[in-house]
Amino acid sequence: MSQCEVGNWLRPKEPAWHRKTYALARRVGLMTDSDFLKALKSASELEITFVGRKSGKKFSAPVWFVQAGEKLYLLPVKGTASQWYRSVVKNPMVEVQTSGRKVNARARPMKEGREVEEALERFREKYGASDVKRYYPRQDVALELSI
Repeated sequence: MSQCEVGNWLRPKEPAWHRKTYALARRVGLMTDSDFLKALKSASELEITFVGRKSGKKFSAPVWFVQAGEKLYLLPVKGTASQWYRSVVKNPMVEVQTSGRKVNARARPMKEGREVEEALERFREKYGASDVKRYYPRQDVALELSI
């Protein structure tokens, strides 16, 4: 393995396979863009791009979200009847964008009452209980995205 000089120190030069592995991990959403995480802090909504379950075409929709570390929580307005929710359940790899920053994520449906209620509580804290009640009349499911 070759070495490169850094100041007065010598360290192993990063092998090509490492750079390729890192690039692949970023592309498939296994590593989070720090600028994306910063952009989330000031955003109230983001855009989710998903593959339609019937057409196979890409669609985008603006959604409210709540962040907890490297997890995002989404609520479909019409619950399990939401078309975008049904598509994401069938094809869980999605693209999430805010403030011009994009990352890939894997969605996991949350159907258990306890999990859904925890997501709802986070939404109430961020957006207010009255708005969550008004805009999310069917509160039977949520999505967890690993970013």
